[in-house]
Amino acid sequence: MLTQRYIGAMEASVTQSQGMARQWSTDGVDARGRLDYWVGAICEAFLEMDCSSRQALAFEGRLTSVEVGPLSFNQVEASTQDVYRTRAGIARSASHPFYLITQRQTPWHVRQRGHRVGLRPGDAVLVDSAHLYELHFPESVEVMSIQLPRAWVGQWLTQVDAAAPRVAQRDQGWGRALSGLCLQFAHDPLLAAGYPSDLLCDQLGAMLAAAIEPMPSVTSPPQRDLFLRAQRLQQNQLDHAGLTSQWAADQLGVSVRTLHRAFAAESTSFALSLRRLRLERAAQLLEQARLAHVSVSELGRRCGFADASHFVREFQRQFRTTPARWRRERIRG
Repeated sequence: MLTQRYIGAMEASVTQSQGMARQWSTDGVDARGRLDYWVGAICEAFLEMDCSSRQALAFEGRLTSVEVGPLSFNQVEASTQDVYRTRAGIARSASHPFYLITQRQTPWHVRQRGHRVGLRPGDAVLVDSAHLYELHFPESVEVMSIQLPRAWVGQWLTQVDAAAPRVAQRDQGWGRALSGLCLQFAHDPLLAAGYPSDLLCDQLGAMLAAAIEPMPSVTSPPQRDLFLRAQRLQQNQLDHAGLTSQWAADQLGVSVRTLHRAFAAESTSFALSLRRLRLERAAQLLEQARLAHVSVSELGRRCGFADASHFVREFQRQFRTTPARWRRERIRG
């Protein structure tokens, strides 16, 4: 437990910034009390854990936490440390979420339920806080740890409990996409607050399911049929900026997890497919001379892009030119 002295230091050094972001830092904390402070910080940001470090007398740590819907994106930058989830900590915890953890620069390893799992920079590992675990960072810590409520994980994975931590390899299958997404947030966790929460949570859940529980290599006919029906639904609803996978699943009479598995079997995702269809529709509208008097932003809105600047950015990323230039070149031609 923290002494009152360091509880006061913590309260003084926790800051609010940009909406739901919270920050903790050992800057300004007396060197002798920094590790004590840090234990309190990770317990407040995450859950009950113990922590030790061979650099206790020169310990440094910064933690930024951003809440997006039911998820929490936690950037941790700190000195070498070993973190322990104990029986006492489990007993004191009101909930037992999962953590999807990705380290940016250096190797590290996890121990849980008798298994030691070595991890490379960029590998993502799913750790269950309902069971004892150890996180060992022999060098520095540059981590993105995404807190996932247990009920939320149950919406995406067929197997919630597992005998060992589950790893999404940074260079295999959908692990590449999941690793890339986690590393983006590890670099700047405030990026998470810049996306609609439903869209971000769906995208992360779909990638998690595809990476942790990969689909068979051959697409079954029912899945193929569901994928095609879902794409037709997307095409018919492109102008709805708030189109979500949950709404689509309800319309198709399937679970969100089943819907995302159908897209994953086609090597895409609900969000990526929707983005591609919207941009293809926008390109077609921009080529029509009879719509030349309609503004670029209005045509983007008709394809589901509520924000004009977002539409321009996405169009340029896809076609390597702006919507206005695309229109001029096509209509002139």
